[in-house]
Amino acid sequence: VALTLLSVVAISAQVLRLGKCPQPAVQANFDANRYIGKWYEIHKLPTSFQKGQCATANYTLLSPGVIEVLNTELLDNGTVNAIVGSAKVKNPAEPSKLEVSFNNSPPGPYWVLSTDYDGHSLVYGCTDYGLFRVELSWILSRKPTLSKETLEKLQGILYSVGVSVENMVPTNQDETYCSPVNQ
Repeated sequence: VALTLLSVVAISAQVLRLGKCPQPAVQANFDANRYIGKWYEIHKLPTSFQKGQCATANYTLLSPGVIEVLNTELLDNGTVNAIVGSAKVKNPAEPSKLEVSFNNSPPGPYWVLSTDYDGHSLVYGCTDYGLFRVELSWILSRKPTLSKETLEKLQGILYSVGVSVENMVPTNQDETYCSPVNQ
């Protein structure tokens, strides 16, 4: 079973690591009302379900503890790909730990480790699979760019909890290239 899982995960370009998921500190006093709106993806750990560039996430508060998620990306063939899902707070005592699901998929962890609401957000998710874990992480910005200092600070937070930041890849947010997504 572990070998089958290993090959499936390896093929799907996820970041597979040996050991259990870390339990990083999350954003204190998380305020979903301030978090809603549009975020641009700046860096991410590679995933099997995101294949494009110019990725954005638009969050809309549906009800207390429930956020609609609209993820959009530009595929290599010029097609705009979009998917709608929802993020739900699992435990009201920890509002920065959300679970996101798309198209009735099993919910996955979406933990806001750090945000200033107006500039940056650092998101982390990890799922244990026996001896291995699969990690997801995104560095988001309210603008298509993020200062090098902020990027390094957020990568430092990930590094401190054992995330392989060297595996993160930048997302193309060039204004001209991304114009089909940003209309």
